[in-house]
Amino acid sequence: MMGLLQFGSVFFSSAIQAPQLRPEAASSIAEGVDHLYFALTFITLFFTIAIFSTIFFFMVKYRRRTDDETPGETEENLPLELAWTIIPALICAGLFLWASSLYFENSRPPSASTEIFVIGKQWMWHIQHPEGVREINELHVPLGVPVQLTMTSEDVIHDFYIPAFRVKKDVIPGRYSTLWFQATKVGTYHLFCAQYCGADHAEMLGWVYVMSPADYEAWLSSGSPNQTMVQIGEKTFNKLGCSSCHVSDGTGRGPSLAGAYGKEEELKTGEKRLVDEAFIRQAIITPNSVVLKNYPPIMPTFRGQVNEEQVLQLIAYVKSLGSEERNSNGK
Repeated sequence: MMGLLQFGSVFFSSAIQAPQLRPEAASSIAEGVDHLYFALTFITLFFTIAIFSTIFFFMVKYRRRTDDETPGETEENLPLELAWTIIPALICAGLFLWASSLYFENSRPPSASTEIFVIGKQWMWHIQHPEGVREINELHVPLGVPVQLTMTSEDVIHDFYIPAFRVKKDVIPGRYSTLWFQATKVGTYHLFCAQYCGADHAEMLGWVYVMSPADYEAWLSSGSPNQTMVQIGEKTFNKLGCSSCHVSDGTGRGPSLAGAYGKEEELKTGEKRLVDEAFIRQAIITPNSVVLKNYPPIMPTFRGQVNEEQVLQLIAYVKSLGSEERNSNGK
């Protein structure tokens, strides 16, 4: 009986709560997105009401009263025509600049972001932290720290969507997409796939847990000991025999990977490419499409031998070599 009364109390209190018009704003960009949305809604409603009110007013005031009535001559009004041309143009330009500033603010993650890797597959989110911790349909992040998600898909197009953060990005097979946010409130928030991806699309959801930095560090270290992504990537690198060609001192049959990440390399075609996540993945899966100048096309493809998770681990290892090289150069 007591349990029933407690359930009834909770149900009644939740039922009388005011309906929520929008998800809670819990990221650094969320309020800015909401302000732009409300401005667009207000401007749309204002001009919709103004235009239709004018139409109905003219319908009544200038209606034909008799069959032989002749309408009066129309006169030009240059100030009025300039007003209804210039004012909407200025409003559109202002909205464009406002929206563009939000887009650019959220398009490039800060350099000090914590990178977390996401793989979408039917019908779940597989998430791995650099420290080696893995999650399924859950994402733990620290409060007030920029978090960059590097995402790809193993099968079809998915879409990573956190309404409370006002961030959403397609997750595409064979490509890497980047999304970043900075959580501003401790709490638990919904995570959805916002792109129809198959029969169980509606079940591809999860939770984002925002924790204080101290609690986040405690959570990372509370589970069973894990190897970091760099350590796992190094093992895979050696297991596949990559170390026999990619010798750190540059004496191997392939280029040295120390310090390679983040640099431009020239291909045999004369094209220059930045060595980033997409380039490294392409070199692993389709190596003949990115043959470097002064090196023979001898690297075998590892398509089918490594999955997307292992590719990300290999990328993390190559990036760590770049970090070590830059640190040794004092950069």
